[in-house]
Amino acid sequence: MSFSKWVFVVFVLHLLNPCPVRFSYGSSSSNGLSDIPKKLLNFAKRQELVGWMIGIRRKIHQNPELGYQEFETSQLIRSELDKMGIKYKHSVAVTGVVGFIGTGEPPFVALRADMDSLPLQEMVEWEYKSKIPGKMHACGHDGHVTMLLGAAKILQEHREELKGTVVLVFQPAEEGGGGAHKVLEAGVLEKVNAIFGLHVDPNLPIGEVASRPGPLLAGSGFFEAVIGGKGGHAAIPQHSIDPILAASNVIVSLQHLVSREADPLDSQVVTVAKFQGGGAFNVIPDSVLIGGTFRAFSKESFTQLKQRIEEVIIGQAAVQRCSATVDFLSKEKPFFPPTINNNDLHKYFQTVAGDMLDTQKVKVMAPVMGSEDFSFYQEVMPGYFFFLGMKNETLGKVESIHSPYFTLNEDALPYGAALHASLALRYLLEFGPKISLPEGNYRDEL
Repeated sequence: MSFSKWVFVVFVLHLLNPCPVRFSYGSSSSNGLSDIPKKLLNFAKRQELVGWMIGIRRKIHQNPELGYQEFETSQLIRSELDKMGIKYKHSVAVTGVVGFIGTGEPPFVALRADMDSLPLQEMVEWEYKSKIPGKMHACGHDGHVTMLLGAAKILQEHREELKGTVVLVFQPAEEGGGGAHKVLEAGVLEKVNAIFGLHVDPNLPIGEVASRPGPLLAGSGFFEAVIGGKGGHAAIPQHSIDPILAASNVIVSLQHLVSREADPLDSQVVTVAKFQGGGAFNVIPDSVLIGGTFRAFSKESFTQLKQRIEEVIIGQAAVQRCSATVDFLSKEKPFFPPTINNNDLHKYFQTVAGDMLDTQKVKVMAPVMGSEDFSFYQEVMPGYFFFLGMKNETLGKVESIHSPYFTLNEDALPYGAALHASLALRYLLEFGPKISLPEGNYRDEL
């Protein structure tokens, strides 16, 4: 073969297999740490990677699975990790997958994505609509899994630059099932030095992120109460003990816990969202079931609120000559602690996200009364949770999460993947030398 033909062949092969970006690490030089986020975002925006991520996300969206039932999602994740040559542990917390990229040695930094869907019937008509009746990815978890797989692909391409180990946490059952707690119980994150997680935000413009140091999301719990009376004919209420009246007084009194007992500067919520009793217009029922949620930003306030909810329900029912039993459903729906971001990681996140997106697109947000089981990780290690924008006005209004009309803007996928990868890679470079490493053999993590 002539020399010119050899040159042509080499050129074509280069186009088909582009080399990953390599970095030099002068701390503040133009080719140093500050350049990593933008370079990884450019890598994530490559057409072939974006197309791959969109395909993955749509497969997951069409096959939503509820908490601890994410068997097909777990299989898809493992299949993609196998193709990348990434080692992992699986059947963690039933369906979870935990992968490892890097040296297999400390320091360890973790990235987390939740996998489960919601029990909703999708009302959006499009080619990749959910195929499973009554189940839908209406909270963006299909996107979260895809972004973490995208980050895995980026990090695996740059594994020679990793000065430690990135732990990929594909977690089941975030939607009330406390999957994070079960992942911790499995012991696979005991050596992790820090963990990062994200959530898509339909109200935040694409290319922007938002978070805050300290309390970000509230701790949350659920309760149900059965208020028992004595049924009878509605025309002769004096022969009955009316549990509907008692339950009504209970609900009003529960609102006083926030308006009259809580510090106005300490945000708390008690919401009764379920009331079931009776089935006829003229019959007083024997009992009524009520249920709801309570939330607070500190453990002390949360514990006090829980205690007072039980006291008020039982006490107010007794005033109306009724009995009451209260169940906090802690086995089926474990209490979520408040999501509290580490202050040092907040400064680090602002730097990395600012280098990638520009500082004016990194917002400091107010605390939100929603909850996240990412908080379980933050109780045992430094953790940081942030919101990723995906609003694009030209695409029309995006419905809120947990709506059957929710849609995910797939243009956000490369941003999430690149932020995950940048936070992990740069953390190992920046903080790794400062972390004291215990003696021991860590290769078993791989």
